[in-house]
Amino acid sequence: MFIEKPPADPISLFEEWFAEAAEKEPNDPNAMALATVGPDGMPAVRMVLLKHVDKNGFVFYTNYESRKGQQILDHPKAALLFHWKSLRRQVRVEGPVSQVSAAEADEYFASRSKQSQIGAWASQQSRPLEGRFALEKRVAQYATKYGLGKVPRPPYWSGFRLSPVMIEFWSDGAFRLHDRLVYSLGKDGWSTQQLYP
Repeated sequence: MFIEKPPADPISLFEEWFAEAAEKEPNDPNAMALATVGPDGMPAVRMVLLKHVDKNGFVFYTNYESRKGQQILDHPKAALLFHWKSLRRQVRVEGPVSQVSAAEADEYFASRSKQSQIGAWASQQSRPLEGRFALEKRVAQYATKYGLGKVPRPPYWSGFRLSPVMIEFWSDGAFRLHDRLVYSLGKDGWSTQQLYP
């Protein structure tokens, strides 16, 4: 997949690849590795789910009091990696991270199942858990509290948007002669460059 004339906008190319992954990847085509850095400079990585992408960036949601939430709030830069094994493709993304608006977070939270909404209240993400029963007890408490009505979004639960300054498209090639296309954002917009594999 050598792209002789790449599109000017990397998001359009990402959306094309993402649509193919949605059709062919058997599980979670929106899964992405999220890399952040802690206060001691130690990197941390975990899988999260992409919930929205557009020209402004890549959006995911989490508990702001979690380890990743705190790392992003303290050091608002991150990297993403999409790996679609069935397509033999990956996309790397790097850039600054900002918080989504309260309206965006409210809209997405309202679209989640009630069980997931209650789970957001019950889970003290990344903090020590005394045992499974403690979690189940908290779930039962919040299920009782919000069982009949609308579940409000917890104040500590919201979303982040990574605004890309670099996007690399990688496609598997025979004999490890892979194709690598990098988009870099500069003052005059996006530029592209092919890289050796």
